[in-house]
Amino acid sequence: MAVTVNELVRIKTPVFSHITSEDLEHIYEPSEDTFLLIDALEKDLELIHKVHPTLCLEVGSGSGVVITALGSILGGACQYVSTDINLRACQITEETGKINGVTIKTVCTDLVEGVTEEVKGKVDVLLFNPPYVVTPSEEVGRGDLEYTWAGGERGREVMDRFLPSVQSLLSSKGLFYLLVLKENDPADLEDIMKQQGFICSCVISRKTGPEHLSVLRFSRI
Repeated sequence: MAVTVNELVRIKTPVFSHITSEDLEHIYEPSEDTFLLIDALEKDLELIHKVHPTLCLEVGSGSGVVITALGSILGGACQYVSTDINLRACQITEETGKINGVTIKTVCTDLVEGVTEEVKGKVDVLLFNPPYVVTPSEEVGRGDLEYTWAGGERGREVMDRFLPSVQSLLSSKGLFYLLVLKENDPADLEDIMKQQGFICSCVISRKTGPEHLSVLRFSRI
């Protein structure tokens, strides 16, 4: 019987014990959504390996746990870049990578403003765990922690700002993984991305407390 890559290999959760309680007053603590995104990457490992990634980008890396987890399995043949609007998150992301043997270049910027030209058309794996919680619009982007979860109307305000960038960022074989809440209207997101030439697959879904979370994969093929 054939054995697939993801049956042979598991992604280990990175060590993040260096993150202090004081850090967590400013950055997003690795939580159920973090680990769901890692689980989705693990489930998709066979497909990811087929892409032969040379550049991975995480937008809004926070603690850096997700991109570090991916880097720990893909190894040094791939370049890892992350962004975050919070300088402290960038510093912690770099440290998380270093402790776990993954070199991550971090850029403190809003979404991808500071890296678009550098990575345009080169990203083979794109990761985004956005602020997805439905909140009043005025809470979006307010303070370090609010940046990490407040999504405004339908939880979509930050997400919708980012989606038009995906087409120019991804390589022709690139994969985009987006974590969403049921209230974000995944079907509408699929329609929006279809207009950009992407097909959508739901890699994994899970109900955690009151939240129904899913990880969507977008690709051109």
